[in-house]
Amino acid sequence: MYIHKNFWYSMNIFTSLYKSYVGKKVVMSLTGIFLCTFLIVHLFGNLALFKNDGGKLFNEYSKFMSTNSFIRVMEIVLFLGIIFHIVSGVLVWFRNRSARIQKYQVYETSYSTFASRMMNLSASVVFLFIVIHLYTFFVPTRFYGDENSYKLVVDAFKNPIYSSFYVVAIFILAIHLKHGFQSAFQTFGIKEKKYALLIDLVAILFWFIVPLGFISIPLYFLFGGK
Repeated sequence: MYIHKNFWYSMNIFTSLYKSYVGKKVVMSLTGIFLCTFLIVHLFGNLALFKNDGGKLFNEYSKFMSTNSFIRVMEIVLFLGIIFHIVSGVLVWFRNRSARIQKYQVYETSYSTFASRMMNLSASVVFLFIVIHLYTFFVPTRFYGDENSYKLVVDAFKNPIYSSFYVVAIFILAIHLKHGFQSAFQTFGIKEKKYALLIDLVAILFWFIVPLGFISIPLYFLFGGK
């Protein structure tokens, strides 16, 4: 009974916080950082694709990811994180849009970076990419019983149209990550100059190194990888 009351008390606090504009931005920032860390884990797993063993290691990795109970629970957490991130982003966008004095006000370049102006467009492209990516790889292995994940990857990336879309989408994702990661710390009130360099250096990991790692995979298979 005590745990039950504490749970609902915590949920009431979260709901009250989330109703506020700041609360939505905090949730969007927290889920964004969580999704950034997932990308690192996902990339490390995908590095098994480069092992020249006919896909044995990658298929073993994929099987582990689809059968391990902890991973399955984390998948649910990941999907919830994506949903909260998208919903919070849309609500914040509507709030910002409705707060404008002029509905179709033109952005001033001195107050808006290229990345910030691209956030709405990049978010839409990233969402489309996630849907196509899940349909291409996740759905066949989890719902259709296809156990050869490696072949799915090779067949997809041998297709120049899909590989081109993947590379462009990752590039746009990098733009989204660069602005989003740095904006998250502004939301948390971390603006001191002494932290700026550290934040920028960590941001490079998410918007440059990790996307570069993902881009290398389709290029590897498109240009001769087996």
